[in-house]
Amino acid sequence: MGEIMGVLSYGLGTVLGFLVIGGLIFLIIHDITQKKHTVLRNYPVIGRLRFFFEDLGEYFRQYFFANDREEMPFNRATRGWIYKEAKNEGGIIAFGSTNDLNAPGSILFVNHPYPVLEEDRLPTPSVLIGDGNCEQPFEAKSIVNISGMSFGAISQPAVEALSRGAAEAGCWMDTGEGGLSPYHLTGGCDIIMQIGTAKYGIREADGSFSPQKAKVLAKHVKAFEIKLSQGAKPGKGGLLPGEKVSEEIARIRGIPVGQDSISPNRHHDIANVDDLLDKVAYIRNLTGRPVGVKTAIGGWTFMNDLCDAILRRGREFAPDFIAIDGGEGGSGAAPQTLMDHMALPIAEALPRVVDALIQADLRDRVRVIAAGKLVTSAKAAWALCVGADFVNSARGFMFALGCIQALRCHQNTCPTGVTTHNKRLQRGLVVAEKYLRVANYCTNMNKGIDMIAHACGCRHARELKREHVRIVQTANQSIAFNMLYPYPASGVRPAGKDARGAAVV
Repeated sequence: MGEIMGVLSYGLGTVLGFLVIGGLIFLIIHDITQKKHTVLRNYPVIGRLRFFFEDLGEYFRQYFFANDREEMPFNRATRGWIYKEAKNEGGIIAFGSTNDLNAPGSILFVNHPYPVLEEDRLPTPSVLIGDGNCEQPFEAKSIVNISGMSFGAISQPAVEALSRGAAEAGCWMDTGEGGLSPYHLTGGCDIIMQIGTAKYGIREADGSFSPQKAKVLAKHVKAFEIKLSQGAKPGKGGLLPGEKVSEEIARIRGIPVGQDSISPNRHHDIANVDDLLDKVAYIRNLTGRPVGVKTAIGGWTFMNDLCDAILRRGREFAPDFIAIDGGEGGSGAAPQTLMDHMALPIAEALPRVVDALIQADLRDRVRVIAAGKLVTSAKAAWALCVGADFVNSARGFMFALGCIQALRCHQNTCPTGVTTHNKRLQRGLVVAEKYLRVANYCTNMNKGIDMIAHACGCRHARELKREHVRIVQTANQSIAFNMLYPYPASGVRPAGKDARGAAVV
């Protein structure tokens, strides 16, 4: 019996050996005869290692080679801080910061010699959106909120966890351009319905805006947001690959199953600021809800034109809020050319928008929401200092859900279940666990903002001003933000000039 088994093992080994040799010969012939890859023609088989290591390189760098503060788009120190806040472990460190305080662009808050005592602190007040300008204004309680991420771009359990976490923390959740799904409503949180260029979820069969659907949606959402552009890809519409367009997503969006979901690069019915204001007023009167605008900023022209049109037509035509997305935004898939080089970063876009509203005496009429990698309490507090009312984050909340920055959001292979519709991969995202992390992250972000405010001598976060923050210009030299961007005179806007008197574009 043993001899028979030995003969069989020898025979099997011989067959496997021939198969391996045959496979190598096949690969060699294939590689040296193919014409697509130069490396493989010159170095058959072994040249494949180059592609293997190239694919794995970004993951090896993330864990073994990149320093805590140098990785992009989010470094390890930032991700680690978010993970700890989401787990409610506290953002406590020892032996000093690894943040380079001398690097240009670093944020330094101005500590007060006599910070606010605990008994003198006040709760950060909520803010009404649309008060006096629509039938059903929206009371926004949280400074930090969930930015637009569509069902389709992110998974069902991710949407459910965000909805339940938002309700727990008291913040709003933006639907993104993919429309309102049943999963957005599971938690009972405040919802902002985004109207993208394709009008998914609020469109007729021909793709035009549906007044009837808008009225129905108004029963479930707190506000509507007209998206002109987003920071990841200004000038180009959203893209959801056909492999992610399931029957359910197609039904919610009103598009065919399995086909790429490509949004137009702008609204067909909005070609100028007057069209935009007409649409804002129309949807607001139709639904009774506040209506705002989301856009990336490329210069002063848009805000100047918008303010001029509002002043010409009347304050009642103004959007109830403007969500400013910095050019560094980007939870969705986008062409690298646009993601790398299009639109101003939030550090420059936000003060320009706030100043334009102040100069037009519209700052009290229009609420300002800032977005663009504002995933830490310090970045959010900076935005309040500049003049924002609220901060939106998408990727911060993705990290709270368990995102590990695998950079596969567009491939339907997300290993943490956040951006995939693969049920096996979604299994790792347990809603009952992750919604608590979403709530913790939001709550601790707000607490961190308050902590900075108290250290600056403010009773609550909404008292933060530009003089409370400094920006490093060169090594060992910083400047107060109110000197870098002086407050402009209210109601006085010199044509063609910014708050500092410089010519604008």
